[in-house]
Amino acid sequence: MSSHTTSAGVSAGGPDRPDAENTSWQRLLSVFGSIGVLSFGGPAAQIALMHRKLVDETGWLSEKTYVNALGFCMLLPGPEAMQLATYCGWKLRGVAGGLLAGLLFVVPGALAIFALAAVYTAFGNVPLISQLFLGIKAAVLIVVLEALIRLSKRALTERRQWVIAGLAFFAIFFLALPFPMIVLAAGLYGAAFGHKVAGKTVEEPVRVRTSPSRTLATVVVGLGIWLGPLMVLEWVTGYPILSDIGWFFSKLAVVTFGGAYAVLAYMAQDVVTLHGWLSAGEMMDGLGLAETTPGPLILVTQFVGYVAAYHEGGTALGIAGGLVALWATFVPCFLWIFAGAPYIEWISAQPRLKSALSAIIAAVVGVVLNLSVWFALHVFFQTVASLQWGWLTLWVPDVGSLDWRVPVLAALCGFLLLRLHANLIWTLLAAALGGVLLSQVG
Repeated sequence: MSSHTTSAGVSAGGPDRPDAENTSWQRLLSVFGSIGVLSFGGPAAQIALMHRKLVDETGWLSEKTYVNALGFCMLLPGPEAMQLATYCGWKLRGVAGGLLAGLLFVVPGALAIFALAAVYTAFGNVPLISQLFLGIKAAVLIVVLEALIRLSKRALTERRQWVIAGLAFFAIFFLALPFPMIVLAAGLYGAAFGHKVAGKTVEEPVRVRTSPSRTLATVVVGLGIWLGPLMVLEWVTGYPILSDIGWFFSKLAVVTFGGAYAVLAYMAQDVVTLHGWLSAGEMMDGLGLAETTPGPLILVTQFVGYVAAYHEGGTALGIAGGLVALWATFVPCFLWIFAGAPYIEWISAQPRLKSALSAIIAAVVGVVLNLSVWFALHVFFQTVASLQWGWLTLWVPDVGSLDWRVPVLAALCGFLLLRLHANLIWTLLAAALGGVLLSQVG
């Protein structure tokens, strides 16, 4: 990946190129380090924090550049906030700056997840810990519902997008079709028909400030760095679980448009029902832990990798599984940015591509709705059966296994988050405490 910023599409001067002293490595380390440590609250809060730091306080990026980059990152698979941080570093200091910014955004949260996952696997069966996580599970249900509402408002602005979302929900919940197939179908529909509704043709040509050969070289090097270690992982370590984790999350990194909750929608059911790496309860616990740490919510993949490998061989293998999950999740993000950043203005001017991605995001709404329903069933009820009726898959809960504490805690969290718009961390703490208190009562 070339580190020559000017040849990658960034001019040497201009309003988005501050003086070298202002963007010294020490200054970049300080600013992006503070972003990484303070990035609680999910993508919306993280994006707002970066805007304040990089546009308002330092003046490193103009409003237009930041908004264009944000739009580009929201159309990529993977965590948009982490990719936006990587782009901002790339804009200021080339590939080295992008690596620094992206790593600083991820590392603080990753260290926290490793510590929490170690405690969880060591003490998770203690009654008090189980009671705390009961409340956190209920809170996570509302967090996912809140994300669904926000995503719906942004993505479903036309009747056809509502239809796509409904069909996507039916396809994944009742037909159990794989998420990549749903994404592909939505994208093809959007490219073929959506642009006739969505917009006009480009009036003025947009210049791309790079060459195809340079982009190809970036892609080839990036793919080698990403996939090369995974190809020899099982041979080097002797543990198939590590290779399985690496390839699973690599596939995930390519198809999960729509942010962290789209990742969860694809990952949760496969991890629990297909691979059997975690139980539904452990999956919910992991999401709760990821909500309480800085950094991208997609760090839940690290928790999954840790716990899955821990079940196979203890703490050391768990750490290796977490590292493999991190590698497979975040290395592709650097590749998308370094290869795609020079094309941001051009991409934003293509009607077919824009409508294809718009259709994909609409499909993601249906997939996240599936996640909400699936999580609710497995948290409210202790027993949920999967029944096949012809082509249809039906999830049928045992009504007698309803855990009355969960609806009570979910209603409390819904009031705090959706009505009072309370802070997420305080809501999670209140839910955890509520789980302990209700467990003592019942």
